[in-house]
Amino acid sequence: MDSLATARFRRFARAVTAEVGALDSSFLGRGRPLGAARVLNAVGAGRTEVGEIRAYLGLDSGLMSRLLRSLEEEGLVATAPHPADARRRVASLTEAGRGEFEAYEALSDARAVALLERASHADDLLHAMDRVALVLGQEAIGIVEADPTREPARACLAAYYAELATRFPGGFDVALSFDPEAAAMVRPRGTFLLAVADGLPVGCVGLKGDGGPVAEIKRLWVDPAARGLGLARRLMRAAEAAARDLGIRTLRLDTNSALPEALALYRRSGWVEIDRFNDDPYPDLFFEKTL
Repeated sequence: MDSLATARFRRFARAVTAEVGALDSSFLGRGRPLGAARVLNAVGAGRTEVGEIRAYLGLDSGLMSRLLRSLEEEGLVATAPHPADARRRVASLTEAGRGEFEAYEALSDARAVALLERASHADDLLHAMDRVALVLGQEAIGIVEADPTREPARACLAAYYAELATRFPGGFDVALSFDPEAAAMVRPRGTFLLAVADGLPVGCVGLKGDGGPVAEIKRLWVDPAARGLGLARRLMRAAEAAARDLGIRTLRLDTNSALPEALALYRRSGWVEIDRFNDDPYPDLFFEKTL
């Protein structure tokens, strides 16, 4: 790493520190520093187990205790033993704490809007922000099952279809494709998986089954900002694990030669090219894998 790269990184770090108010003694003018505000936000967003909050924020136990104590002294947070394990503690917002949480939410949203409005290329800025956030937070990206008919799964699928429309020479119309029925991608026939980064979806894959020993992998997609982090491999492994759990022994998939990254992934992962097994107009390559 050359000295210019290091200097650019440090310039970026200073700019972010100033923008987010990391050094302010009164974050967003609410009378407490950023650390306490982040704990309050985590509780308000639904993270109630103290150990989970500490891991999410990357805090040591001593600092976590001090921040919680300060919020309790303000009457914003209450803590109690976990109902199933007295060795663990859970936190909840008081009525006053809920009011502070909502005030922070409104101020933070307004700050984000103001920054994006003064940017000459807001979409490019957001993409860069996404990339930085995902690279820094890649260890915390989780894979969860989701309903393919609801948000955020629908948002991932819409982004996937839009990308195919730009990458396929003749475009892509989902109405002409063999779009799997939602019932085929929920248990006990299959599943739909999302890669989630801090509450936002950044990838998806579907396992389409019919109750038998053969199923298909469908709709593998990773947000461009999250590519290069191994998410496609993780999604495929999770889909294979779900298939084994459902008693599926053979997986198939179809793809298009306009997607060389996908082809490379499948071939590296033990998939074998086979003859066409459907009459969908878009795929031109077909693969199978025995579990």
